[in-house]
Amino acid sequence: MIALTGATGFIGQAFGRFLAGRAIPFTPIPSAVFRDAGAARRLLGECGARFLINCAGYTGKPNVDACELHKAECLEGNAVFPGRLAGICGELGLPWGHVSSGCIFTGDKGLSGHGTDAVGHRLGFTELDPPNFSFRQNNCSFYSGTKALGEEALGYRENGPVGNRQWTAPDGVPSVYIWRLRIPFSGVDSPRNYLSKLMRYERLLNARNSISQLDEFVRACWECYEKQVPFGIYNVTNPGSITTHEIVEIILASAVGRRLQAQGKTFDFFDDEHEFMEKAAITPRSNCVLNSSKLASFGIRLTPVREAVTHALENWKSAA
Repeated sequence: MIALTGATGFIGQAFGRFLAGRAIPFTPIPSAVFRDAGAARRLLGECGARFLINCAGYTGKPNVDACELHKAECLEGNAVFPGRLAGICGELGLPWGHVSSGCIFTGDKGLSGHGTDAVGHRLGFTELDPPNFSFRQNNCSFYSGTKALGEEALGYRENGPVGNRQWTAPDGVPSVYIWRLRIPFSGVDSPRNYLSKLMRYERLLNARNSISQLDEFVRACWECYEKQVPFGIYNVTNPGSITTHEIVEIILASAVGRRLQAQGKTFDFFDDEHEFMEKAAITPRSNCVLNSSKLASFGIRLTPVREAVTHALENWKSAA
């Protein structure tokens, strides 16, 4: 039996569909249950949980700006709750997986070699790089800061001298996967789908990012458990990176994009990040490139990002 927290959220629902589609028994467990450690331990024991997937968290609606207005809820959902889960799972010896975020980074670490395109290949941050968009750097949104704290709550901290950074869990920390999600998208129209957001926003900010195809993200997370790869942190993003401009080009070349244009839709951009912050945002945004080669080294592969975006738009569906 798989225990699933956050089952009613955008990511939790995707995990539920995946598990149901594979006839894998799972039990949704409300986050509130874990406020009473004894009751949570009893419930997990009674349902026969062999693995727990935590999709619970606080993202803010319609975007992370809302987290600046609801800091207590954001801190509880993204930092305190994972730490509480770690304690309970540790006492039970229950392995688990935690959906984290790549939004704890900013930038792309520069270019690698000569590349095969006009801009070269971005190196991307690996799992050995410490977050550089967090409270410790005092440069982040409240959301990103709490997500970084959430990883620290699970025991993952920088260990080693500068220049030889390693992120490891100390002895006694429960066996946990930390899966870093980054701007989820899919081929199903939804207010939480990145592609849907780009189609609906009045103006867009051009930025380069790693992003995660939702269904592939869920499948890759499950394969970590299924293949029993080593516990630890994994960047679960589609290989490569893509700019907002590039995604809009793919949208415009698709059938859904042509329909939008026929309806008079235009895709307008802010001049730069300064104008975006001045006119449309309350808090800084994370725009970053993550390196997902660690995941691939264990035979868990996602579709290259441009191909994944193209496929999503070629098979675009309205929400059920």
